[in-house]
Amino acid sequence: MSEPFSVRITVRGYETDTQGHVNQSVYVNYAEHARWSLLQAAGITQAALIARGVGPVALETTIRYRRELLAGDEVDVTCVFEWSGGKTFRIEQVMRKADGTVAAELTAVGGLLDLTSRRMVPDPQHHFKELASDPGLFGL
Repeated sequence: MSEPFSVRITVRGYETDTQGHVNQSVYVNYAEHARWSLLQAAGITQAALIARGVGPVALETTIRYRRELLAGDEVDVTCVFEWSGGKTFRIEQVMRKADGTVAAELTAVGGLLDLTSRRMVPDPQHHFKELASDPGLFGL
């Protein structure tokens, strides 16, 4: 298996709380940034999704905090899609400090919403395959 898709983020001071570490909600932003970066790297734009009449939705997110992140830390956020063959898919993400220390692990369940019917599409991986110039980044 190839290395998972990864994007590096530098923690900004305004993302920290009174304890000096990254606020819990920011981890979700980092994960979302990595997901959109993966879509872009695979050749899928937000405009293309909208033109197709679909949009990604988050259905569930679980975060396991392992070590704190501080202002100035560099963190690599990975992104791996896992396909079940149904209406949903899982996204496994690891946030790892530059020294290799795992700061957090995030698991998300997502899907693609039909923007007209407001229902989940039955085969989201089909849409990803057709829209992507590099579907291999999604494990397809």
